Amino acid sequence: MSTMYLTVEQALSVYPLTEAKLIAGDAGKNRIVKSVNVMDAPDITDWIKEGEMLFTTAYLIKDRPEEAADLIDRLDRRGSSGLGIKLGRFWSSVPEPLVERADKLGFPLIELPFQFTFSDQMNGLFHAEMKRNTSVLQDVLDKQVRLMRFALQANPVRQLFDSVAEVIGDPIAIVGSRGKLVYNTTGLPEAELARGRPWPQHPTWVKEGGWQAFGVPLKHSERCTGYVLFFTPRMALSAIEESLYVQAAELLAFHLNFNYENVYELSVRKDFGQLVKRHLKNGLSAEALSEYADRWDIDLFRNAYRCVLTDVSGMASEAARAETLEALKEEYVCHTRLQELKGTHIVMEEGLLSLFPEAEADDGGGLAAALDHCLACYKGAEPKAAVSSRKKQPALLADAFRECAETQRLARDWGIGDRILRYETLDFAFIFENVPTEKMQFYCDRLLGGLMNKDPEYVQEMLRTLETYLENDGQLNETAKKLFIHRNTATYRIEKLGELLDVDFKRINDLLRLKMAFLFRKRLSGGAGSRSERVR
Repeated sequence: MSTMYLTVEQALSVYPLTEAKLIAGDAGKNRIVKSVNVMDAPDITDWIKEGEMLFTTAYLIKDRPEEAADLIDRLDRRGSSGLGIKLGRFWSSVPEPLVERADKLGFPLIELPFQFTFSDQMNGLFHAEMKRNTSVLQDVLDKQVRLMRFALQANPVRQLFDSVAEVIGDPIAIVGSRGKLVYNTTGLPEAELARGRPWPQHPTWVKEGGWQAFGVPLKHSERCTGYVLFFTPRMALSAIEESLYVQAAELLAFHLNFNYENVYELSVRKDFGQLVKRHLKNGLSAEALSEYADRWDIDLFRNAYRCVLTDVSGMASEAARAETLEALKEEYVCHTRLQELKGTHIVMEEGLLSLFPEAEADDGGGLAAALDHCLACYKGAEPKAAVSSRKKQPALLADAFRECAETQRLARDWGIGDRILRYETLDFAFIFENVPTEKMQFYCDRLLGGLMNKDPEYVQEMLRTLETYLENDGQLNETAKKLFIHRNTATYRIEKLGELLDVDFKRINDLLRLKMAFLFRKRLSGGAGSRSERVR
């Protein structure tokens, strides 16, 4: 649903929500409802947006009222504006724990009328918000009756442009914030119209070469997202005439909501992706790539950046793999945490290549965590993402791409099953790639021999503990958490392993030797089977 700004109390005054009941959380009735969504997935709180109201039949929580109360907590923390529950199908009444939790938090809990569908209620809110927006426009554009008539019509954006141009009676041109021509009835070419950018952030006369126009910035939340030029033949304008142009610009800005900017943003990213392909495959210079990025304000090469190569295995055909990679691209584009990192995503023969600018303070951990969160929620194939080291120059893009491809190859060869693979963490694999298998086996037998002559089940459990301990950099709390055991149990096992293997876990050299042994074991097993199978 389009963005709205009704309070919960105002939303409940809109038919058919007038038939609903606010049964808890009255203190939150002034929360702003920006959008409405239907709860159809158990992890909905991972995707909830601030100001979003949820509607549900309670199907996903019908048998777990205590978990449903925890859902209220999570929605409140995410900034949700309320939860509407339709009774009759799965619940005859809202469980008391939900009511108590909602009242405690001041979180609006609404009993929805059974006789109306969710779409009925959402459409009612949508039309009410449209009426409210129209009222705002009428206050601003009180002298522009004809413009108001066009504003109230549900016409396509192009028709809105034509209607405004007709009412104004002069040629107009609309230029996006990146200099892209959105609309033009002047007959002047795009390059000439955008030559003088950036223009002042207030209404003013714009003069370039053989033409002049009255220019008004298009603004959204105090940010200039474009410019409209009115090509009037008059050399001077009265205050009333200027007001006409300013109000026409406000009308355009209000109704467009700058969807054109989103289109051009996607278009620029797509073109940039094609240039990245040409750079990596056909020799396009790094300078040309960097120049395009600077021209269109793509913030990638201005500081440091990293490459990510995501691929899937076990596909039935190359066509199925390509389809999966396209689906992964959409997942990356839509994932909230990855969106914040402003990545560019390109499907290539080697996999899905993503380029992310990186803040100086980050060490790649934030990117890896966001990728892991996204891929953990992905259904179907089991993708693996390889992350390059940090690069600071456009000319190193090809090196970063090679690092990702090499990381993917080493992970396959060494049987590393991690979902996120970082180039920096595979140093041992690079160093020992050509060590003969008999030497690897001898090293493992010598280092782990004190344990291997015990009972097989005991050996398996202790090796699994040791491997988890090493993977978590010697952190006992994390080891216990990953193994689902008490910290004291993990401590006892590590101490016992120190005795059996004659190693001191406080010594870096001993930790490195053990890491090397487990790396060799993965290589010797060829990566086949689960971890528990590999330890045998």
